[in-house]
Amino acid sequence: MSTECKEREIITNFPYTYQAIENTWIVLKDGTRLSSRIWLPEVPEGEKVPAILEYIPYRKTDGTRTRDEPMHGYFAGHGYAAVRVDMRGSGESDGLLQDEYLKQEQDDALEVIEWISNQPWCDGNIGMMGKSWGGFNSLQVAARRPKNLKAIITLGFTDDRYNNDIHYKGGCLLNDNFWWGNIMLAYQVRPLDPHIVGDSWREKWLERLENMPLWMAQWMEDQTRDEYWKHGSVCENYDDIEVPVLAIDGWEDSYTNTVFSLMKGLSVPRKGIIGPWAHVYPQDGVPGPALGFLQEAVKWWDHWLKGIENDCIDGPMIDVWLEESMPPSSIKPVSKGEWVGLQSWPSNEVLTKTYQLTHGKLLEEQDDKEEQVLLKTPLNHGLLSGEWMGAGVLGESPSDQRLDDGMAMVFESDLLENPLEIVGYPRFEVQLSSDKPKAMLFAQLSDVAPDGAVTRVSYGVMNLAHLNGHDRVDLLTAGEKVNAYVNLDCCGHKFKAGHRVRLSIATTFWPMFWTMPEDATLTLNLETAKFSLPIFNGSRTAGPNMSPESAPLTPITILSEGKVDRSISYDIVADTWTCITDGVGGVFGEGVYRFDEIDVTVEHNLKRELTLSNADPLSAKYTIYQKMRIGREGWWIEADITVTQTSDAENFIIVGEMDVKENGEPAFKKNWDQKIKRVGL
Repeated sequence: MSTECKEREIITNFPYTYQAIENTWIVLKDGTRLSSRIWLPEVPEGEKVPAILEYIPYRKTDGTRTRDEPMHGYFAGHGYAAVRVDMRGSGESDGLLQDEYLKQEQDDALEVIEWISNQPWCDGNIGMMGKSWGGFNSLQVAARRPKNLKAIITLGFTDDRYNNDIHYKGGCLLNDNFWWGNIMLAYQVRPLDPHIVGDSWREKWLERLENMPLWMAQWMEDQTRDEYWKHGSVCENYDDIEVPVLAIDGWEDSYTNTVFSLMKGLSVPRKGIIGPWAHVYPQDGVPGPALGFLQEAVKWWDHWLKGIENDCIDGPMIDVWLEESMPPSSIKPVSKGEWVGLQSWPSNEVLTKTYQLTHGKLLEEQDDKEEQVLLKTPLNHGLLSGEWMGAGVLGESPSDQRLDDGMAMVFESDLLENPLEIVGYPRFEVQLSSDKPKAMLFAQLSDVAPDGAVTRVSYGVMNLAHLNGHDRVDLLTAGEKVNAYVNLDCCGHKFKAGHRVRLSIATTFWPMFWTMPEDATLTLNLETAKFSLPIFNGSRTAGPNMSPESAPLTPITILSEGKVDRSISYDIVADTWTCITDGVGGVFGEGVYRFDEIDVTVEHNLKRELTLSNADPLSAKYTIYQKMRIGREGWWIEADITVTQTSDAENFIIVGEMDVKENGEPAFKKNWDQKIKRVGL
């Protein structure tokens, strides 16, 4: 069933009236105070309600306020206490934030759940939810089995912190590892609000700055899937989770693989939804159509927290948005498609179709002709790849892939006589050898329209030193044949009749991934090459609720409109490519804005500059410039942060500086200069 895009409806008439409490302290056993914002429904005296917890480090007061108010107010309006907590060392909470997903973070969450359950307004039934960090830790905390946690909703999440997060993919280093580490610096440089914390705000703030980790360097210390990454990866033992799970993501995000793996691995009541959206809450879904997520969430909470019989667990195990062939565009406000259903995963409604490869062609029958080809792509292959993680920002989707495919090795099917529908994981396999000990193999599935336009459907990458597992490094021996493979990301796509299926392969993918230290040439034996597609033979479904709603928005004044500029330039003399993304007024172009209720103004500018010469993989350079300004009259904090990543044959090198001012006067300065040894990269 095709679905039209609907505007989000603002609901003001709820079953319950509610009040928002700006700050409530949750005191832990060690005396640490966590700052929380609570939305409480007004109920008759003595009546208690279930509670919903969102527990993240993104600053409830001046960070996520614009999304918290309409979402948690909606839950409160339906008879739930909604509790939004800033983790230890973030926002106005005490302590230090030293890394992602530490055991301390989980231990604190267990205490928070216990605290909520003991409040006079709580009936002891608690749900936990979140997107991204909050989606990760909802799963992690569920695996710790607190007795009052009865169900969770996880969005934009992973169950494998090494192989499906922002740091590494297929054993290769994602450049978004550097980007995200820099964003965390900007989040953590923001001060505690003296209106909430009192006179101790400055001392606690300076302690945070002094002890702030260099996030991206910390994540680069562990370049294989060791114990660091296994901690917090619930795929290590899915049976640790004993509560019902609703898992949601979208094709423009980078975590959709985990919806399938979670549905496969869990044994509890579970439901998956994969729509067209980017890394946003799906009631704000971009590309559209948006999801009526809050209605779906209330239905989930009603069943598992209030015991109300409904259809939240009925129908297919996974609702999947089957995207239709569309012209390629970096600007993608709307996705065309329809909902299909999978009753289980793996699914007997998905069959494997395998193509054989010969020079330039995808064949449905075996070609026994022995054929060897050399593969060595220019270092700048991937310039039009778009962002690794879509966030609903203009220009982030992959553009027409004809330019990038002109630098790759391409194989195409014949014209399709009938539509071809796929749901699941494509896979490329080939026997090859390399002339260098370190190399990567990239594979991409695309939809080729009759006019020649090329739309990316899925892609994957493999560090060839990880063919025996991501927990070890087996460097390649020059000339020695190995059986290589690339698992492409899961996808849901309908190729139209008259289109072609295209596989493109390469040895580089910049600027999404950091370069290998040497420019390898691969020798591929095409007689052994296979490209498999997951063919969908299931049925259409009505799909989930597609009429987005929310409670009223938080009062905000836009002082200056933001934008995100993107450009690619080429220095012909130096043979150097430069990619610039300039977020004026925010990471995602939010602009300069004031939260009217608390009189706090926020301004954040972030500029990314990536440069690379095709002559030298060690020329890769990535610099991020950030300026953060936050405050109110008589209290202004400004920070300038510049960090650069380069590498040589043996090390990654990160240098940077941070200058912080309070009311225009120097308050803090920090410099970084760190080397991290390359391990199989």
